[in-house]
Amino acid sequence: MAHTKITGEVIGIDLGTTFSCVAVARKGCNVEIIANDQGNRTTQSYIAFSPVSTGSERLIGEAAKNQATLNPRRTVFDVKRLIGKKFDDPDVQKDLKYLPYPVVESDGRPCVEMEVNGQLKTFTPEEISAMVLVKMKETAEAYLGKQVKHAVVTVPAYFNDLQRQATKDAGTIAGLNVVRIINEPTAGALAYGLNQDSRRKRNILVYDLGGGTFDVSVLNIDKDEFRVLATGGDTHLGGGDFDQRVMKYFVDMIRRKFKKDVSEDRKALGKLRRECERAKRVLSSQTQVRVEIHSFIHGMDFSEPLTRARFEDLNSDLFERTLEVVKSTMQDANVEKDEIVLVGGSTRSPRGVPSVEVTFEVDADGILTVTAKDTASKNSGSLTISSSKRNLSQSEVERMTTEAIEMAEHDKKEKARIDARNCLEKHIYDLNKAIDEKLNVRDKAEVKTALTEASEWLDDNQDAWEEDYEGRIQELTDLWARTW
Repeated sequence: MAHTKITGEVIGIDLGTTFSCVAVARKGCNVEIIANDQGNRTTQSYIAFSPVSTGSERLIGEAAKNQATLNPRRTVFDVKRLIGKKFDDPDVQKDLKYLPYPVVESDGRPCVEMEVNGQLKTFTPEEISAMVLVKMKETAEAYLGKQVKHAVVTVPAYFNDLQRQATKDAGTIAGLNVVRIINEPTAGALAYGLNQDSRRKRNILVYDLGGGTFDVSVLNIDKDEFRVLATGGDTHLGGGDFDQRVMKYFVDMIRRKFKKDVSEDRKALGKLRRECERAKRVLSSQTQVRVEIHSFIHGMDFSEPLTRARFEDLNSDLFERTLEVVKSTMQDANVEKDEIVLVGGSTRSPRGVPSVEVTFEVDADGILTVTAKDTASKNSGSLTISSSKRNLSQSEVERMTTEAIEMAEHDKKEKARIDARNCLEKHIYDLNKAIDEKLNVRDKAEVKTALTEASEWLDDNQDAWEEDYEGRIQELTDLWARTW
């Protein structure tokens, strides 16, 4: 069968759950990621319809996400988790609990219901995805200075035929001829392989954990030949699921501590979602973050800490699911991996020890400059100490020295208190992981009850004394020693 000749530019579009981007290959195989009108190389996969009272303006990308907390019912996101699926799919039903915009059933499919120009309309996931694709198409056309008609679009490796066809349909609706659908991990391996030494034969494991989907692929690269040996994945696992776990944790905490139920308040959930997503990103470089929302519900301000240990505990089973997929995919490939390629924003979730680089510099005038740099986050700060002797009197120096000692002592106690709190949280997390492997049924129930009580006590006593935390740790340690 003869192939239709393609004329004109062919762009590549990564249609993501949370972010999308567009690229074009120039002469010499150099690929350029095209910046959008905001100057960013990625665009939020968000669509917003302005409030009914203000007209029918439609926003796409960052502008849509920025107004999401004020306009939750008319801001659409995560539609990739709905595309090509049935309304009664268990994963779809689970997602509907956390989506602030209305989703209804139409011909057995989940559709977004929205009032536009005074009329109630239903949009299929393909139509919403097409709006994002149009934005990518327009971004490419503005950069290239000419019309674009053809595109290669990525999909998760584990997308089924319905989901792949739905993605192609979205491209057609957007006015694009989708010349090829390519698996996301394969695209990642191609991009990686093109920039490496192509003369060496090697096996690559691609671990692609994005905002809403997870894929694993094992590929063999031999010169310019790329061969997929095995694939695995989960089309409903990603950063959005991590956000939902943290949201549920805080919703339950608010219900228990403040006797308020925010699960049905779409605006409150929108605020909580945004803050939980921010906290998740911060925890990639810090061990603790404070989740703060002003005027959260009924005028109440909300402020609670979230530690990395707690985040890992809330999502531990999801992390384990990804590792199980990796194991099974490696078994299917039946080869040893030479290299690992991490793809997707959710792979930036390290668990490690902070490393700080401290530099002391003394100039010819005796002025000391101390610089501290976090090698992980690249954040740095500096302090300059002058040799001048006439700025302060002796009494001022003595007073400040005393105050500095007092502040240092206070900081020391506060650090010890926070360390004890984090230690208790980690202790609960570690014991929860060890329960299934080492205890019988009766002892398991006793320890599980104690851990649940300790976890609830910790949620309600974030400002307790160091001794209180240590006492709880000792109680759990004694119980474990008695039952193990």
